[in-house]
Amino acid sequence: MPLVEVTLAEGRTPEQIRALIHQVHTAVLDTVNTLPQHIRVVVREVPRTHWATGDQTLSEMDIATDASRTKEFP
Repeated sequence: MPLVEVTLAEGRTPEQIRALIHQVHTAVLDTVNTLPQHIRVVVREVPRTHWATGDQTLSEMDIATDASRTKEFP
């Protein structure tokens, strides 16, 4: 039984998550010799305050990006 786990920073719509699940399921079905009902896809969403690159959380990066855009377009 294939199990695919996807971890994303929160912020996608339910429709985007559903589309992701569908595409991952299809990719596994097309490449692995298994039955569709045996494929498992798990999507985990992590709060942006709990995901960091280097020593900066995604939330902090969002704030910095927003501030930068505000300076560019007053």
